[in-house]
Amino acid sequence: MASKSSQSADRDARRMQTDRDELAERILRAVPEDASLETQPGLYLSRYSSPSKPVQLVYEPMLCVIAQGSKDVLVGSRRYHYDAAHYLIACVELPAAARIVEATREKPFLGLRLDLDPTLIASLMIEARSQTHRETDMNAMDVSRLDAGLLDAIVRLVRLLDSPAEFRVLAPLVTREIIYRLLMGEQGDRLRQLVASSGRTQYIARAIGLLRQSFDQPLRIESMARKLGMSVSSFHHHFKTVTAMSPLQFQKKLRLHEARRLMLGEDLDAAQAGFRVGYEDASHFNRDYKRLFGEPPLRDVELLREAARR
Repeated sequence: MASKSSQSADRDARRMQTDRDELAERILRAVPEDASLETQPGLYLSRYSSPSKPVQLVYEPMLCVIAQGSKDVLVGSRRYHYDAAHYLIACVELPAAARIVEATREKPFLGLRLDLDPTLIASLMIEARSQTHRETDMNAMDVSRLDAGLLDAIVRLVRLLDSPAEFRVLAPLVTREIIYRLLMGEQGDRLRQLVASSGRTQYIARAIGLLRQSFDQPLRIESMARKLGMSVSSFHHHFKTVTAMSPLQFQKKLRLHEARRLMLGEDLDAAQAGFRVGYEDASHFNRDYKRLFGEPPLRDVELLREAARR
């Protein structure tokens, strides 16, 4: 019996290495230069030839898989490290810092991101009669070991990129399989919390939605907690458990990300962008911006534009 188990594990390991090699080859072919490309709506492939400094961004509900290299994601005080043997799930919108750790020109970092649709997750939960078993708070992001079945489905999804006609018909079916395997795997409860009608994580997801709608307004913790039917202390505790940030820290990061977008996309200067996102003091805005992004606002935007022109 032990021998059969060992043989099965060896077969799975060989199969996964074959799938991982194919995934790496297909990403290299689809992304010939360093970039992150949306190859189909909600499906992104990335290639980078060197380690990077932390890049500030907002993670949406998504699945992230690496074919080659490794990456760190910093959320508040938490660090998530994953590589070709692991996958990362994010279940609510989270300001975070991502850093490519392992990458060279000979062996570039190769990654995949698949956006997760809560409606599709809910549909599959009903079909699979999969219910949330825990009502406790859960981190909004985590890393788990990648298994052979999930990796196989991911490779089949990327394989469909070679035929747009087949992608339109078959990709939704393969995506359903991927989400089903996630629901049945280690992070199933995390996905179920994304769409659950009860549980504190869902209340915090609602709070994040409220913060996004009015991030430029003064944060009124008492009012928000009341809307969610929670005490102020309970709201603070559960928010930090899920997001690794206080509501005020979360709002500040949302403001600064939006200010960056306004300067890049609408050509606003730093004072205008800061005012639009709720800062009344320009020097306060400049200090917070440099602390998050590493450069003063205008210098940061110049660097981003230079990088885009390369």
